[in-house]
Amino acid sequence: MNTRHATPDKDAIALLEPFERLGLDRITLVNTGPQACAAHDALVVAQAWGFDTESKPTFRVGESSDGPHVLQLSTRERAWVFQLHEPECRAVAADLLARSGIAKAGFGLGDDRKRIIHKLGIEPAGILELNTIFRERGYRKDMGVKGAVAVLFNQRFQKSKKAATSNWANAQLSESQLIYAANDAYAAICVWDALQQSTG
Repeated sequence: MNTRHATPDKDAIALLEPFERLGLDRITLVNTGPQACAAHDALVVAQAWGFDTESKPTFRVGESSDGPHVLQLSTRERAWVFQLHEPECRAVAADLLARSGIAKAGFGLGDDRKRIIHKLGIEPAGILELNTIFRERGYRKDMGVKGAVAVLFNQRFQKSKKAATSNWANAQLSESQLIYAANDAYAAICVWDALQQSTG
């Protein structure tokens, strides 16, 4: 297929109606063993998850990140935000990401994959880079979550720069961090769903 599509620019996206994000009532913070087990049981029944990670930013030249510090997985109903400083949460996160048969869809996942292998000691299975699907459909450049939401839903996905560059290694995440992290994964599963329907 040789059709080429333009990716919408920032100005065009800014004019769109906002994408409806998950509120805190549909976001579960996972930072204990029992919470991780409950999240595991809820997630393994799904066919696919939206997937992303967050790492504490590095500011000094040569400083390497020991992230990811947070893993977020989402279905269409709910998102789970795992804090990976807790050993039991890390173990469950590793089990989920190594599980085959469940697609894990997201944007710009190359760096996430490398960090996961380093931090959790597993090769993630079923990773689905959504940018690749858009390229196959004739979009010239990496779409990213904002472009994908604009193209598929004609809506504007809001991302907080402050939350993006916040300290994800904090023992206690703020509400804005939870909303930011969860919705990156939630938007990815919404995009994956829409792409599946458009090929079906």
